[in-house]
Amino acid sequence: MSKSLIAVGSTRGPKLDAVHDALELCAEQLNPSAQFEVFSFAVDSGVGHTPLSSVESMRGARQRTEALIRMASGNGAVYQYFVGLEGGLEVMESTQSHEGNGENMDSAGNGDHRVFLESWAYVSDGSRGHFGRSGGIELPLALAHEVLDKGVELATAIDKFAGMAGIRDNQGAWGVLSNNLITRREAFRIAMVAAFAPFFNANLFRVARAAG
Repeated sequence: MSKSLIAVGSTRGPKLDAVHDALELCAEQLNPSAQFEVFSFAVDSGVGHTPLSSVESMRGARQRTEALIRMASGNGAVYQYFVGLEGGLEVMESTQSHEGNGENMDSAGNGDHRVFLESWAYVSDGSRGHFGRSGGIELPLALAHEVLDKGVELATAIDKFAGMAGIRDNQGAWGVLSNNLITRREAFRIAMVAAFAPFFNANLFRVARAAG
């Protein structure tokens, strides 16, 4: 059985676990004759500690992947896939105005938005790349205020909010907010499977591109 190496731009346990979980689902479809091995590297995302939009999160995931590609090119290493993972926030306009109690108003008294936590993945084979995203979970107003208005890193804010330490390397904000029904690992697993889909379902995506 041949080996296929995957470079991941993070050393965080939940992210690496998510990659392994995704491979358990996708490996047979990606390459049934390959044994996948995952290698982790600390690389810079090039974005803020807590991305404040989907666009910024996507950019962070992609820039992690691009850093891995440059690294591999420089040392002659050969990887089948390069993976960048980035969690961040997305601020969206609410579909209702104030809901009668001002609950969703921001610190300036301006309605009306909601803030969601998202997990993004970007997977490249060195020539083409694709994004994947988890779902989104809404942040409580007090937690969103800490991050958006005070500039506190989400990892620090969620530790304070939950009265715990090191949440980022365990269940993550996802786990705290969902009472561990969805963990950070699970959110990134979904993003990874989605990002791998254009590779293992290549015929469908090729047809779709041709039709477009």
